[in-house]
Amino acid sequence: MSLVDLPLVRLTNPDPLFPSLFILHLNNGAENRFTLQFVHELMQALDHIDHVLDTLDSTHAERGGALVTTSLGKFYSNGLAIEAAMEQGDTFYVPYMRMLARMLTLRIPTVAAINGHAFAGGCMFALAHDYRVMRADRGWIAMNEVDLGIPLIPGMAAIVKAKITHANYLRDCLLAGHRFKSSDAVAAGFIDRAVSQDELVDTALEYARALAPKASGLSQKLHLIKAEMYRDTVTMLLAGGTTPGGFMSKL
Repeated sequence: MSLVDLPLVRLTNPDPLFPSLFILHLNNGAENRFTLQFVHELMQALDHIDHVLDTLDSTHAERGGALVTTSLGKFYSNGLAIEAAMEQGDTFYVPYMRMLARMLTLRIPTVAAINGHAFAGGCMFALAHDYRVMRADRGWIAMNEVDLGIPLIPGMAAIVKAKITHANYLRDCLLAGHRFKSSDAVAAGFIDRAVSQDELVDTALEYARALAPKASGLSQKLHLIKAEMYRDTVTMLLAGGTTPGGFMSKL
């Protein structure tokens, strides 16, 4: 059942008997590059999720809830629409980082069903989820800013460091722009499972259904646990700082 149908995103409920289970479909062209409109529509979809959660009766609320995000085709997301983002500056980066912070701390479990490549800003969006399932037979996940000649701003670096915790994998990700295929990313610990294309969304929904009770009551408890778990990252994302290495000015 379709809940929100916008030009660039669509929010659906795959099970009418479980109204707090959601799939968010990314639909910004072939590459799902992040633009200001795309970010705004994602936030509108998250607003609608909050509205649904706030209005459910107690019986449904006790089941908790969960969100899966996915897309179709070659890309989950090919990152930012970089020329527009650099031209817009804080006008783009501040809302984008707020959106990442909101995904990172959503009050229900989140699962990214990564259908294809997830590069740069698309990788960060995937990392903002609690769990990640990736297509086994196609697609890389990577932070390729080093190859693009673009330094990471503080909030973006923070979310990568929060989710890729092994020092050598983090080094390869950020300093070498390594393209992780799904099996490599599972070994590195930031993809939870690699499955076939046909199994991708169903597997993500299995995770979502299993995790949904952790949000039983649909209160802010899970939101606050995540906020404290990722306190430093959230602080960086919401601080609005967009100057890479600004703290090094006295060196």
